[in-house]
Amino acid sequence: MTGKLSFRFFAHSWISDWNHGNAHFLRGLASELVNQGHEVRCYEERDGWSVRNLAEEGTGAADRALQDFRRAFPALDVRHYTNDSGFKEFLHRELRGADVVVIHEWNSPDVVANILSLKPKFGFRALFHDTHHRAYTNPGEVMRFPLADFDGVLAFGEAIRKIYSEAFGVKRVWTFHEAADTAHFFPTETAKDTDVVWIGNWGDEERTKELQEFLITPASAMRDHKFAVHGVRYPDDALGRLAASGVEFRGYLSNLRAPQVYSRSRVSLHVPRRFYANGLSGVPTIRVFEALAAGSPLVCSPWSDSEGLFRPGQDYICVPDKSAMISELKHLLRDEAARKQIAASGLETTRARHTCAHRAQQLQQICHELEN
Repeated sequence: MTGKLSFRFFAHSWISDWNHGNAHFLRGLASELVNQGHEVRCYEERDGWSVRNLAEEGTGAADRALQDFRRAFPALDVRHYTNDSGFKEFLHRELRGADVVVIHEWNSPDVVANILSLKPKFGFRALFHDTHHRAYTNPGEVMRFPLADFDGVLAFGEAIRKIYSEAFGVKRVWTFHEAADTAHFFPTETAKDTDVVWIGNWGDEERTKELQEFLITPASAMRDHKFAVHGVRYPDDALGRLAASGVEFRGYLSNLRAPQVYSRSRVSLHVPRRFYANGLSGVPTIRVFEALAAGSPLVCSPWSDSEGLFRPGQDYICVPDKSAMISELKHLLRDEAARKQIAASGLETTRARHTCAHRAQQLQQICHELEN
């Protein structure tokens, strides 16, 4: 499978990124494939969960997010479908002539089954794309998909790849990390209005203890510095904790506006869900790539870069506990040269190894391997 390819991508949402970090990488990957001359069509179900929740943020936020998307990705061909009696006919039209169909794991099993049922007729290759921790934390959910009917799996970390290969018995699995969309994430010179920022969602109690230790407690101890948080799904208790510690909660942030936020902050934090700090060490998740690509000095709660993606201590700082976090933040906030050095190092590594263009090239190589 060489030359220019015809790709079809099915994801939960391309336009809305409300609690949907997968959209960040998928948009960048698809855009790079277009830039490299491939035909790419992107599909999402009409009126999906992320879109509905974005609408509840108010028409202003939803309209801005839509405008941001259209301005940033004018070349992306996004098509909507309805999972009803006409879905099979829609797939017959859309999958004809496809070389590769990439199905993200946040699709319903019946949608996946309908797509795969057309493989024999149209002869495309199908790849399952996993960028979540469910294979580790809830494998039964993943086993609902007919994995044996795929030609391979793209797993966003080596630990996830091993689960598919060793536990699920999938023969062809590639480690396919997320990466930074450097067409939109890059450093900009702007005035600083925040000392420490964290961009992330509170979620399902998957890092409550970690946020208390590495964000809220340091903010309480450093009240002469301005801390801010952007994200969604914060319960009243979480909002109360943030307010009590002096952290400003700024709510939903369109991901395309995140580079500006990183640029206005002196330091950014990465607080991974606990699964990525233990059993899934080596999976940095998208926020690490994006913060470094935006030129932000990054300080992380514990996680192990077991795959050697970055240079710990040079590209970012990892601290073991709340005392070390407080000490490191104080050091960086008073040492501009140190901030610039770590930001430059992280940016260098990201641009050299972890851009969506790199992943687009890797995906083309994987498609070539599917023929062998």
